[in-house]
Amino acid sequence: MEICQRLLTVLSAFLTCFAGSAWTARWSHSTYLSPEYRLLWSLGPGPQDITFELQVKTMGYVGFGFSRDGRMAGSDMVVGWVDQGQVYFQDRHVKDSPGSALDREPEVDPSQDYQLLLGYENSTHTVLRFRRRLDTCDHHDIPITNDTMRIVWAFHKDEPTGGAVGPKSLPRHALANRGAQSLYLVQRADQDGPSPEETVKVWEMRNPAVEPPSIPGDTLYWCRVFRIPPSINKKHHLIRYEPLQSVSGTNGLQHVVLYECQDNPVVEKLADTPGRQCHEAHSQPFMCNTVVASWAKGSEGFSFPPEAGYPLDSTNKYYLMETHYTVPMDGNVGSIDGSGLRLFYIPQLREYDAGVLSIGMDPNWRHIIPPGQNRVISSGHCVSDCTKQAFPHGGINMFAIVMKTHKIGKQVALKHLRGNVELPPVASDDNVDSDYQEYRKLEVPVRILPGDHMITECTYNSSGRSAITLGGLTSREETCLVMGLYYPRQKSLAACHSLPSLPTVLHSLGIQELSPGSNPVRIAAPPELAGMTLESRLVSYDWDNQFQSFQEATMRGSFKPICWTSQLTLLPGTDKESHYPNISKPYIRNAGDQCSYRRFSTEGWPSGTQVVEVEGNHIEGVTRSKVSRSSSPAHEESLGLSRFNSASKATSSEVILVTVAVILVWFNR
Repeated sequence: MEICQRLLTVLSAFLTCFAGSAWTARWSHSTYLSPEYRLLWSLGPGPQDITFELQVKTMGYVGFGFSRDGRMAGSDMVVGWVDQGQVYFQDRHVKDSPGSALDREPEVDPSQDYQLLLGYENSTHTVLRFRRRLDTCDHHDIPITNDTMRIVWAFHKDEPTGGAVGPKSLPRHALANRGAQSLYLVQRADQDGPSPEETVKVWEMRNPAVEPPSIPGDTLYWCRVFRIPPSINKKHHLIRYEPLQSVSGTNGLQHVVLYECQDNPVVEKLADTPGRQCHEAHSQPFMCNTVVASWAKGSEGFSFPPEAGYPLDSTNKYYLMETHYTVPMDGNVGSIDGSGLRLFYIPQLREYDAGVLSIGMDPNWRHIIPPGQNRVISSGHCVSDCTKQAFPHGGINMFAIVMKTHKIGKQVALKHLRGNVELPPVASDDNVDSDYQEYRKLEVPVRILPGDHMITECTYNSSGRSAITLGGLTSREETCLVMGLYYPRQKSLAACHSLPSLPTVLHSLGIQELSPGSNPVRIAAPPELAGMTLESRLVSYDWDNQFQSFQEATMRGSFKPICWTSQLTLLPGTDKESHYPNISKPYIRNAGDQCSYRRFSTEGWPSGTQVVEVEGNHIEGVTRSKVSRSSSPAHEESLGLSRFNSASKATSSEVILVTVAVILVWFNR
């Protein structure tokens, strides 16, 4: 009898553990692509795998995939639905050929590289879980990399009859039930909570009700200044921030950026007011340049690593929250009312203060981007004299970054030089989206030592513009910056920028000399340009034929370092003209690793993601795996922890029987 009781106790504990580990899924990340469409994902279970789950409020078909530019044409996607107790799941692609892709139906791939794990319906939702390799080496599939990924999604209230895959078999989805969203899939911060020893306090920053623009596509940049709460009367650490507004209220909200401000009359006057539009004509600058938090549509927020927190204290009394809102094209006007950020901070200080360092081009008219070009490169330097003077002896550890361009930015890389050797880039993105800018976590913090030289290199596509683009703060102008979160914080250097020197700019425009004291500024030499204004030369320059010489002059000409302190003064002795460093050993990206996976993140491995295995789920053509159909009410269905299906039940039962037999043998030894 005693043996039986012991057996039952052990078996009960085993079943509890088994059920908790084998029949639930743990997700590292989730976001809503629309109010009806939830995406969950984790890297794993293998080091080169990624696992997804779609939870969509529909009883019809669901589509999900990737695009190089946000268009359906050329996209790589899966389509799935549940019908009469069966799940249909297909790896498809959309041809990138001339003509409109609006009515072009995704075709089934010859190679099925997405592996179905689970599928079912309840009374309201369709749920699909699947995995794929980060790079399947199939030319119809788009590799999942550290770059900004363009997600495409769609769903319909109806589904094809049976497993039909022929032309016109998919019901055409409405424009309201499809879309594209930029996301970082692999370089995302874990959403860890505080440790049990940490006492968390909350500071909510909310926007007021503001009249939005009325024309679809128009934008609103709203700036509101917040005074630090009186309760923060000593140093605390910011450890996490997240968006305030729920998904149902974010229609049109693009991003929210929080800046730390210097005390000045402009921000003092705006503190505790509803705020104003950010870029009013003839308004004074806010003098708020340090990015503390950056949320973009699709972001979950950001958690600092357990060893560091961003210091909040009365030394910096004011914070500026900039909110970017775009009127939706469907005319369904939303509001920024109630949107904002929720900051989590603690009085118990962590080991390190975190800081923010801006690296790149100083916003200025000398940053010139010619029109009509597919590829224009600009470089902003953080010179070794600046890092040598500012950084501590052991260097700094950069653990997260935001890459910032405006509308025509396409690629950004933060290059890292030590002496004459170019190290692997701190971060790079070959597919940036100016409307999607949040802090992305580096897989391993990068150590940057005193004397290291960093270069923010930005690539632009100006082929759609007929006039030059100049550097500046507005969205019509351009910028080239990387904001890096790091520890331990140093207080000497807040922004490490550069600008092309005036001789470099003039040389790039074929100008030898300016007329001293002229207003407007006029050209003195060469003779054929004498008397022309500098502005006229910028507008009338023959960019088509002179672009290569311009590009060479700006890349290899002299530049002026601008090493700003937090008080907006320059580090002494760092403003002498410099040239692009002489690199004796350049970094060469390994071109042979396209399908060896060495360039991809392995966040979450080796523990991986625990997912339900489905028996016989090797995909050949159209997959048909039997699943159970639930008619239970929606509130009884846990969409966060997906149900297992009948195939996995059978396999699990066999495991349990074998385990019981092993336990019986053990007790009867």
